[in-house]
Amino acid sequence: MISTEYGPITLELDHVRAPVTACNFMRYVSAGQYTGGRFFRSVLGPINVVQAATPNGDDDPGLGPIPLERTRDTGLAHVAGAVSMARDGPDTATSSFFIVTHDSPSLDFGGGRNPDGQGFGVFGRVVDGLGLLHHFQGFPAVAERIQPPVTMLSVVMLDPVPAACAHARPDL
Repeated sequence: MISTEYGPITLELDHVRAPVTACNFMRYVSAGQYTGGRFFRSVLGPINVVQAATPNGDDDPGLGPIPLERTRDTGLAHVAGAVSMARDGPDTATSSFFIVTHDSPSLDFGGGRNPDGQGFGVFGRVVDGLGLLHHFQGFPAVAERIQPPVTMLSVVMLDPVPAACAHARPDL
């Protein structure tokens, strides 16, 4: 659960279809690296997302990059409420993640958001708090940067780390 000054956002991770990406996210949560981070970016059309990062920013190399779990392979999609990892090129995602506020199929495999057409790795969904993200998108923004950014006061796991993470991310 992500606690912000405006209320909580509860996520459900998909360890079955996106085990590497879900377990990567849990590594950061377990290590406390999202606490104090921020929802810093809001994009409205042609994609609709709110992006978050650790306190070290969206270029935080964090715990190292992970392989891209493409939506073509997972069957997941960038629909409203989807949680996905930000990346530059394939296999470069580390810690920054974003939440889709309205269906954004151009973020899926084959979509046009990145020239490489590989899409982004969806690994979960918002089960409570999507309205908060819509609220954040109403905040003032300069060059897509929310002014001021919304702090993640705490980020905690409500469930234990699944055994599958030991296989997907042995360093958990």
